[in-house]
Amino acid sequence: MWDFLKVIIALKPARWTYSPRSIDRNHAKEAKQVIKIIIQEQYFTGKGLGILTRMNKVVSIDKTALLRSAFNGLSENELEEMAALTEVRIYPPEHVLCREGEYEETFYIIAEGTALISKYIGDQEGDRVLRTVGKGDLVGEMALIQNAPRSATVRATSELVALEMDKDHFETMLGRSPHMALDIIRITLNRLRENDQMMISELQKSNKVLQQLDRNKTEFIDVVAHELRTPLTVLKGYSNLLSASPEVKNHPTLRDVSEGIQSGADRIHLIVNTILDVSRIDNNELTLRRSPILLKQVVLEVLSGLTKAASERTIELFHLPGADTPLIHGDPALVHKALYHLVINAIKYTPNGGKVTIATRPSKLDHGEEGVLISVQDTGIGLDPEHHELVFEKFYQAGHAAIHSSGSTSFKGGGPGLGLAIVRGVARIHGGKAWVESTGEDEVNFPGSTFYLWLPV
Repeated sequence: MWDFLKVIIALKPARWTYSPRSIDRNHAKEAKQVIKIIIQEQYFTGKGLGILTRMNKVVSIDKTALLRSAFNGLSENELEEMAALTEVRIYPPEHVLCREGEYEETFYIIAEGTALISKYIGDQEGDRVLRTVGKGDLVGEMALIQNAPRSATVRATSELVALEMDKDHFETMLGRSPHMALDIIRITLNRLRENDQMMISELQKSNKVLQQLDRNKTEFIDVVAHELRTPLTVLKGYSNLLSASPEVKNHPTLRDVSEGIQSGADRIHLIVNTILDVSRIDNNELTLRRSPILLKQVVLEVLSGLTKAASERTIELFHLPGADTPLIHGDPALVHKALYHLVINAIKYTPNGGKVTIATRPSKLDHGEEGVLISVQDTGIGLDPEHHELVFEKFYQAGHAAIHSSGSTSFKGGGPGLGLAIVRGVARIHGGKAWVESTGEDEVNFPGSTFYLWLPV
């Protein structure tokens, strides 16, 4: 029987229907056995027909008709040539035709059944279904065109029959048939448009959820901050009374305890006020009380308040006022807060023995508006470009908060991540802008960062 099989395979006509009746009746029994064996291989090749078995029944696929429905404008010669280069296969449910990230060299046209196209989004979300494909749909052509790994996974959801073409034959047909190339471009562009629309819709939904979560977080912190103010005021009052008591003053241990309570209460008070400042910025509740501001005086006040903290870490503070720096009309208290947070941030990310320099000079924007540019330059660890905008978002911190040390001015000290959000909020309410420049983070060479605050005159 195996010799007979070889003869059949060697002599089969190009349009052989693979029916036992096409074989001499004297060999009908053997022919049926041979065809049954061949069918178990699950595919046949031919110019116009593909024969396969399903549930022990022989099923015929008209490849030319399927290709005609998939591609518009191909001539009969092109369809027959393409049909001759394809094979018909049958796959069970859950079979993976294309696997995301793999380099594969097969192009599919679905003849029967359906499949899901999915893409891996991340560990938390897992796979996201992009679309369902069925009869006449093309699968896997983009990876072959781009010589790239599969961009998505295609998994059969039912028993699936597909025409298959390998990469070499696919490229040959693309080169010979402009109509096929145009059809694939059209199909690909439509698919990209559908993907774009789906992703835009998903982004809009995610954005709404994120906005609501952000509001919930801000409202919660705002409520907590307001609730803390009253007991904090009581704590600070009693702490001051204890500090003024002669018994405490004359007792070294009690005096240290009292000073520790005061220091802790002052820090909590600062954080609460910072949270409330951010809340007012978010809710557009800040009221500008404009008056002429001499920046040199404001900078000196800020540096004076931080001299002790900087000296404890042997960080030098420098002030370089421009001789022709003009007065600005703004809110002195808000400008003071913005400069304070800029200098605090510079001290935090500068190692012991470094320096922080504040400079002011007149500056014009591109459209000619006059103002003052304040720069705060440090010799710290620097900041990677991807964080340059994000650091001005509230609660954002570059790096892992778990490894940050405690203390508002300690190296890489932890905090609520609100200071730079206040800086940008103060800039915007004055009609100015804030940004940062840094070549990147490097805790060996310490390239430093320069934060800028531009305020109109």
